[in-house]
This record gives sequence, structure tokens and C-alpha cells, in this order.
Amino acid sequence: MSSNLESAKDMLVFLGKSLFSILEALLFQLISKPKKNVAGEIVLITGAGSGLGRLLALQFARLGAELVLWDVNKEANEESLQAAREAGATRAHAYTCDCSQREEVYRVADQTYKAFLPAMVANNHGHLVCISSSAGLVGVNGLADYCASKFAAFGFAESVFLETSAQKQNGIKTTIVCPFLIKTGMFEGCTTACPTLLPILEPEYAVRKIVEAILQEKLYLYMPKFLYFIMFLKSFLPVKTGMLIADYLGVFHVMDGFTGPKKKA
Repeated sequence: MSSNLESAKDMLVFLGKSLFSILEALLFQLISKPKKNVAGEIVLITGAGSGLGRLLALQFARLGAELVLWDVNKEANEESLQAAREAGATRAHAYTCDCSQREEVYRVADQTYKAFLPAMVANNHGHLVCISSSAGLVGVNGLADYCASKFAAFGFAESVFLETSAQKQNGIKTTIVCPFLIKTGMFEGCTTACPTLLPILEPEYAVRKIVEAILQEKLYLYMPKFLYFIMFLKSFLPVKTGMLIADYLGVFHVMDGFTGPKKKA
């Protein structure tokens, strides 16, 4: 009898918490979620020498964060460092690092912090940001290798979030960013057949939304918002219907004109 009462109690608590979480999510759809203060926080940005990395550095410089900038290109990274200081960063540091090489990451980490996540766990404080892609949500023909890496990044970040949550490390936040194509030059020559629904994003817009998501501690950020609808449809529509939608949106031909980043003279 007592076990039945305990089960009923657990069920009621579960239903109550679930209802509250849904109402909370709906509320924050109507009003903006309060933004946290990152002044004085250490912000490590990989790929800071150009593109989104540099723009993110400038945004966090204006917010008063202490910057640690990593990039494989020393000259470009130093330019980002100078730009960040001009934007208001009082504490900023640049390190040359090839993040594809584990030894390089550990070497540079010794110059900044000994470890990242373990230190966050010890302090129950930190924020992990993963820049994945819409190509980390759905497969794209002509992008098998890129999709594989972005699916992996998404899965890794989501798993870390679940691990920290399971360990009650609620002070460690995670934000996973999945944008459509951004005009950074990486996908030079790519096109979109439906610019109204799937526009190629301006870098400044993308960075502004990323910073907003971080400050509001959102777990997922898809850009444009139409991607949320696409993922909802993918969850229940027949595969053939999904293929028809992809064909209508021109997804099969996004890479047809791809030329790749322009090389500097």
C-alpha cells in the first residue's frame, strides 16, 4: 500500500514539475528572459581570428568579459585582439592554437587554464557554447563530411549538458547553436531557393542572436526560426514527404555553386 502511495506521489510531483516547466517556457516566449551579467567572466573563443569568432570577441569585449582568443592564424588573432581592446576589452589575451591537434590544445591550455570542464564542475560555474550547424540537424547532399562533424559536435554538447544536469551541476550552462548558411565566406557560392524561409544569414545578425542566447542561457538556438518548424516536421512526417519538402526548399541544390572560401592574394 505504501509503495502505491509513493508511486502516486512521485507521479504527481512529476506532473507538477512538467506543467511548471511548460508554463515557464511559454512565459519566456511572451517576455524576454532576464539576461545574465558576463562582466569579468573569462570567455574563451576558438577561431577568434576571423568570421564569427572575431565578431563574438567584439561583442563580449563590449560586455566587459575577459577574453582568451585562440586561432591557428597568429596574425589574424592578433588583429582580433587589437580590435577587442579598441571595443573596450581591458583584459584580453591571444594564443596561437590549432584546435584540430590535441597536443596543441593541451599546450595552450597550460598557458591559460589546466582544464576547462573539470574546473567548471569544481566551481559549479561556467557556460559551454557549441557552434554546430543546421547541417548538424539534417543531412545535406554534398556535405557528408561536414554534416558528420556537426552532428558529432551537437551530440557531444548535448551529452555534456545531460551529464552535468544528472550530476546536479546546474551552475554549468550549455548553448548549442545551429545556424543555416552564414555569409562568412566558408560557403562561398552556395545559394538558397527560399530566401524568405531559409535566408543566408548576415554575420552580425547571427552573432547578435548567439550572444542573446548565451545571456539568456538558452540550450538550443536555431537560425532562422523556420528550422524549428523543419525539425518538428522531421520528427513525424514520412521520409518521402520530408524529401519532397527538401526538394521544394531547394536543399538538394544548396551546394551546386559552391566555390569555397576565397584565398587571399
